[in-house]
Amino acid sequence: MKSYIQWQLGKRIQRFRKIRGFSQESFAEKLGIATNTLSSIETGNAFMTAQTLEKIVDILGVTPAELFTFDDYNKEDEMYNYIISKVEFLKSDKERLKILYKLVTSLL
Repeated sequence: MKSYIQWQLGKRIQRFRKIRGFSQESFAEKLGIATNTLSSIETGNAFMTAQTLEKIVDILGVTPAELFTFDDYNKEDEMYNYIISKVEFLKSDKERLKILYKLVTSLL
């Protein structure tokens, strides 16, 4: 089971990788790890070695503090985006949509 730290760290690595313009493949190659290993790290399903962490910090040009500073605002953003994606999914399920409607109206 992934921990909150693994999940958040993976998201931070992914965000910095994309900002720096690296594809998963090219970044994994620079790190000396398999692309599927990097994918598992970014999704929080795996943790890296200390050596890989040092390489990540070096290649991305960030400090460890920057990498480990988790912004709760992003967590709220991710929760919102998740909810919106599920609402889109529910458009075709009238019964569940009615249940969700009742839940939301009871909260407001």
